[in-house]
Amino acid sequence: MQTIEQVSGTAIPLVLDDIDTDRIIPARFLRCVSFDGLGEHAFEDDRKQDPNHPFNQPQYAGASVLVSGRNFGCGSSREHAPQSLMRWGIQGIAAESYAEIFFGNCTSLGIPAVTAARADLERIAAAVKADPELEVTIDLMANQIRFGNDSCPCHLPESARGALTTGQWDFLGQLLDNADKIKATAACLPYMQAAK
Repeated sequence: MQTIEQVSGTAIPLVLDDIDTDRIIPARFLRCVSFDGLGEHAFEDDRKQDPNHPFNQPQYAGASVLVSGRNFGCGSSREHAPQSLMRWGIQGIAAESYAEIFFGNCTSLGIPAVTAARADLERIAAAVKADPELEVTIDLMANQIRFGNDSCPCHLPESARGALTTGQWDFLGQLLDNADKIKATAACLPYMQAAK
């Protein structure tokens, strides 16, 4: 199982409130059979309307951390939204607050979605705008976001923090790690014996 104790990399500043899942990934992309290719469509409509959208800016290409505002991921409950961000390259998010289902989807994908005070998020965004190459680290063990020589506290509910730092978020990994126990249990089940 993959444990996630921290995420580090460059960041992309998008400190806006009430960004809903339809803005993150427009509904017309929900018909896909797999999540492959969703990353290129992250914020597609916003990016077409605003050439200066951060996801259009070359200095933020390859960013690992998204810095946003209040109620991020609100609206329709679609796993496509965090899937598109993850496939764009986002490995961690720092925002003021999240819609509950979006937050849960992030955790189940191994994307730490931490909260921080608005003033701290704006400081991080300003630092990133001043230096797009600045490394930003979301440290789940220290409950801290570090950026350059600065830092601020962050929060993640203990259930999510524990799942990420112990690898319990990775359900496929749990199955693979317990393959022998699964086979042993299946061998004891009467209906599995009848299937042979």
